[in-house]
Amino acid sequence: MTEKVLEAYGIRNARLEVFGNGLIHRTWKVATPQAQFILQRVQDAVFKRPQDISFNLRLISDHLKQHHPDYFFVTPVPACDGNDLVWLKDAGYFRLFPFVEGSHSEDTVRTPEQAYEAAAQFGKFTRLLSGFDIHQLKITIPHFHDLKLRYDQFLNALKNGNRERISHSKQLIEHLAGLKSIVDTYQSIQNDPAFKLRVTHHDTKISNVLFDANEKAICVIDLDTVMPGYFISDVGDMMRTYLSPVSEEEKNFEKITIRGDFYEAIVNGYLKQMKYELTLTEINHLFYSGTFMIYMQALRFVTDHLNNDIYYGAKYEGQNLIRANNQAVLLDRLMERENILKNIS
Repeated sequence: MTEKVLEAYGIRNARLEVFGNGLIHRTWKVATPQAQFILQRVQDAVFKRPQDISFNLRLISDHLKQHHPDYFFVTPVPACDGNDLVWLKDAGYFRLFPFVEGSHSEDTVRTPEQAYEAAAQFGKFTRLLSGFDIHQLKITIPHFHDLKLRYDQFLNALKNGNRERISHSKQLIEHLAGLKSIVDTYQSIQNDPAFKLRVTHHDTKISNVLFDANEKAICVIDLDTVMPGYFISDVGDMMRTYLSPVSEEEKNFEKITIRGDFYEAIVNGYLKQMKYELTLTEINHLFYSGTFMIYMQALRFVTDHLNNDIYYGAKYEGQNLIRANNQAVLLDRLMERENILKNIS
């Protein structure tokens, strides 16, 4: 299969190895005597129209080349027919990227310096595209960070989901339902002209930043979810995934803490690039970004649990309930420190 794909790029006799820990796409590192590449099979069960991803990347790449030619932006390698995607019957869509020599990625954020570097890179990406017409972009995952939709899906699961699981999850359900004001704030943001739709990455986990040998960020990668959005999506996802020393899979909730120095690193790194792009109202919602994203993820996990794990799946019984409770605890810990953290900006 991969041989046929590589032939479409004029590559033969290459050495392949499975690469990275991505949960969506299947990825290989391709080595030839002349160069190295990253080959991906696009998960079209998640991204229904892979062509839309390629369309967005090409538009953004052209804009950056014209207006910011010094910005390092990793673009797909065209196949021999000039297309950015290769399609094989019964195998799906594939794409090839150049491998960035001397780079590495991180699975977890180990230091505030890494958090700062990543936040600055995601901020820079959005800032450099401030003159880009967002209406040109295709929506690759409709309603991806629509909190009102996620809350409605939660309510629907309470009506139509697994009755036994609903009963067993009663305490968590009541807790999350009692935080609906977070949804109300999101809806007010949608109607507030002080909040601007921008080119937003939407998946700002640390593994989507490339670092050099000195732990300085080189660029952002994995741009499949780049769409018009609010800054709270990018800042919120960093807070959700950087602030605690443990992941959403952690079962021992005592280990879930909010690292204040990491919060400060995220805010300062992002504002280094975006301070003069954001309105004062937006800056005043930096803390809300974290509550927005963590709450949404808690809703999504518990909704999937009540719907018998049809979206995320589960490797063991109750995994999504553990994840949901984990995120609810993270949210509580963040909100407990609101008065302190809000002063950081």
